[in-house]
Amino acid sequence: MLDFVHLEADLGEEERLIRDTAREFVADRVKPDIGEHFENGTFPTDLIPLMGELGFYAPNLEGYGSPNVSETAYGLLMQELEAGDSGLRSMASVQGALVMYPIHAYGSEAQKEKWLPKLGEGKAVGCFGLTEPEHGSDPASMETTAAPDGDGYVLNGSKTWITNAPIADVALVWARERSSDGTDGDGGGDGSDENPVRGFLVDTDRDGVTTNKIDDKLSMRASITGEIGLNDVFVPEDAVLPDVSGMKGPLSCLTQARYGIAWGAVGAARDCFETAREYALEREQFGGPIARFQLQQEKLAEMATQITLAQLLAYRLADLKERGDLRPQHVSMAKRNNVRMAREQSKVAREMLGGNGITTDYSPMRHMANMETVYTYEGTHDIHTLVLGDDLTGIQAYK
Repeated sequence: MLDFVHLEADLGEEERLIRDTAREFVADRVKPDIGEHFENGTFPTDLIPLMGELGFYAPNLEGYGSPNVSETAYGLLMQELEAGDSGLRSMASVQGALVMYPIHAYGSEAQKEKWLPKLGEGKAVGCFGLTEPEHGSDPASMETTAAPDGDGYVLNGSKTWITNAPIADVALVWARERSSDGTDGDGGGDGSDENPVRGFLVDTDRDGVTTNKIDDKLSMRASITGEIGLNDVFVPEDAVLPDVSGMKGPLSCLTQARYGIAWGAVGAARDCFETAREYALEREQFGGPIARFQLQQEKLAEMATQITLAQLLAYRLADLKERGDLRPQHVSMAKRNNVRMAREQSKVAREMLGGNGITTDYSPMRHMANMETVYTYEGTHDIHTLVLGDDLTGIQAYK
């Protein structure tokens, strides 16, 4: 596998083991059938418990069955899973970074004991409900509400583009708490007003919950995506994450997930590169392999360079995260750069495969289609650009 500047030479024994386990899992259990799943618009749900057995869900957390591996090890895991398919990494990323992480960071002891072991073992599936039909890049303007009602809350609203929703046992829903007089807040969402955004652990079998599947996708087809409908759904007080209020909650979760995406995109691009290089060495035209032509070598050289630069950025993020110096803006730069890189290089790899590259027999076009989703989810490319612009100038361009 491409590791041009020998970054993996510095990996520890545990990091190598996780990398190799995930790589073998993808080679043996994912790649043989993932093209068919993509074509059919299905996710290999039979792999969910196996991924739990292998420790693929939030292994960088501590306790409750999680082994507390290094941030580099976690990144390598995301890289190898996305080399198989973005849908596979997305499932693990949502389960770990967007559901298990907030329960671990902000949940009560009872919530942790109830959910973390089951989610970590793949015996339960979780989803993360933030995006709404009318509020994507501006989640603080969410319209989903939680009205106090006796010893609990009544939730009303809808969420969309929710990975895992149709198969989830629990949904972490973010909603704006209504005042005791029934009024809504000003939409600021910083937790200082009377109507803060709160996180609610909602069992999906509760009355009033619907999780309809979104079909007819042209991207991330090997991923289960759906909606969450909440129609007068009562949840008890103990369903609320007690230790967070305001937009800090969901945004901190997204930082965790985007960190994994920055690594995962490298895996998708690397798989495209390896596929294109192998094809160029085996495909013969005009009396020899096409890899001998300067045009093809230029494409491979540029692809390897861009992937290597993205790898360096991902590894640096891991170092910053380990020592507690990672900022959300660092993650924005890496997510923005690495996904753009994978989007561009997957196109080059598909081009090198010629007509054969449009079939499910080869991975680049599938990765290319998936990257169209990854490019705009968990913060669009443009929004991450503005986040960096704000950080560099001190001026918010999106307000």
